[in-house]
Amino acid sequence: MLDRDDVIVAFDGRQSPVAAEIQRGVSRALRLRGHSVVTELPLANGRRADVVALSGGGDVLIVEIKSCLLDYQSDGKWHDYLPYCDQLYFAVAADFPCEIIPVEAGLILADRYGAEMMREAIEQRLTAARRKAMMLAFARAAALRLQRHLDPGCGFEI
Repeated sequence: MLDRDDVIVAFDGRQSPVAAEIQRGVSRALRLRGHSVVTELPLANGRRADVVALSGGGDVLIVEIKSCLLDYQSDGKWHDYLPYCDQLYFAVAADFPCEIIPVEAGLILADRYGAEMMREAIEQRLTAARRKAMMLAFARAAALRLQRHLDPGCGFEI
């Protein structure tokens, strides 16, 4: 029998089961560190960040999830996330060949239950205008998702 509290819920159903498990583990770990988390956040450049975390002090972290080596090798868009965060991390499963992750990015090992920071990311501070834009995008996404959760028949898609 499956424990109701152990069900993985993917935001939009596009994630593979492995990516959804990593996403949940990363989100749990970031919340334990005091961050608020939004998954699958659209960015102004048309990209969609797998996980965006906002610290109590306003720091913005983006976590790019890689479910396997092929996923990493076939997707070189991680540079497109750098202008939208103070720190960029890759989150992978324990069996991923971590030595190929760029040194400027942080490294998180995750599973469905949690995650551990293996390497901190190099910090590149956002400009004030970009930070404000990211905080507004984060807040709007969180509020709209909460409204949709509380009122599924509200008539809008996220």
